Amino acid sequence: MHRPTLGLAFLCVFLRTDQLALQAQEFKLFDRTVQVHGFASQGFIYTDDNNWLTMNTSQGSGAFTDFGLNLTSRVTDRLLVGAQGYDRNLGQIGQYHPSLDWAVADYRFRDWFGVRGGKVKTRLGLYNDTQDLDFLRPFALLPQSVYPTDIRDATIAHVGGDIYGTLSLKQGLGDLSYTVYAGHRSDSIYSGYPYLLTQFGTHFTSFGGLQYGGDLRWNTPAKGLLIGASRLDQDTTGKGTSVSPFNPTAGIIPYSESSKADWTNQFYSQYARGKLHIDSECRRYVRDQLIFGGTSENLDDVRGWYVAGAYRIIKRLELGSYYSRYSITTLDFGALAGIPPNQTDTGLPANHVYDKVITGRVDLNKFWNVKVEGHFMNGYGSSTYPDGFYPQVNPEGFKPNTNALVLKTGVYF
Repeated sequence: MHRPTLGLAFLCVFLRTDQLALQAQEFKLFDRTVQVHGFASQGFIYTDDNNWLTMNTSQGSGAFTDFGLNLTSRVTDRLLVGAQGYDRNLGQIGQYHPSLDWAVADYRFRDWFGVRGGKVKTRLGLYNDTQDLDFLRPFALLPQSVYPTDIRDATIAHVGGDIYGTLSLKQGLGDLSYTVYAGHRSDSIYSGYPYLLTQFGTHFTSFGGLQYGGDLRWNTPAKGLLIGASRLDQDTTGKGTSVSPFNPTAGIIPYSESSKADWTNQFYSQYARGKLHIDSECRRYVRDQLIFGGTSENLDDVRGWYVAGAYRIIKRLELGSYYSRYSITTLDFGALAGIPPNQTDTGLPANHVYDKVITGRVDLNKFWNVKVEGHFMNGYGSSTYPDGFYPQVNPEGFKPNTNALVLKTGVYF
């Protein structure tokens, strides 16, 4: 079966009847109820110029599929266990290599103190830990300046543990929710960053390392208003092979890179009242890597922010829009200094992506929706860190502007 057909076939299984989905919701195991939930989505993207997200979108591409299945059970009033399997295809990324998305045991001692362990979703900003819950929002794609879908696996989860809780503030000041965590990050070698580096002849066999951080969010006294901040630190190591940039005729050599600094700061706010929903986030990611066995250094400074709003017009129709702004500067030091040019002018199309988006979501029934979305982008951000535009699928170079039509349908139960 061809890969695009595989995604469509999986989606069709979910769409057969509403009764089929409802029958699969729960069962008993050792006198405990196990809830079963799943989702599947199929998308189509067409762009007028540049190919986007590793797909041949200038010709129209349906290589945009993901699906997952999870099981959860409340063993006791305080203990919850669960796991989710996940798979996807996004152009040249993913390509149907299934993974364990998360698997966790969660014990809540009190409202203000709980612990989670296993492969735990990472709390970072508003939506990092709910990226798979596509049915919760109107947008076919989250703002790519903050939630790039081509590197979803880079921050989605860590193998380790969390401490979390919610503290009620006195004098009607709302409540504070906190999460602190530490663990091991393990990226897929079929993700955006490993694919980007293949343009330089670099091929990873492994990439990952220590990940730790925290999140603090305040549910303010103003009804519907949430304010928060997240911090993520990582210590990553990548290993593989590469073509030497110093002597390309020397053949394949061992390749390694490791973190000198790797951190993310993210600040966010959300207002939800009735049919209106407004979000805003800003993110700075600094990645300072020692590459080619420490002989060179690559420093990327990535900054992104967005403002998004949505309004439910009628029961089955929601409209939304966002403006997303992404920029990157890149510097090289050591043996590589001067070979690739440094990129510091974020006003150039090669160093930014500005994206204006309008979207509409139609709920066909309680478990099936269709989204239609337009993207109007300036810039292509071609650099040493992924941002949606890849030279490998744009061999004739980039145009400064890209307009995209995104169609997406998804089911869930």
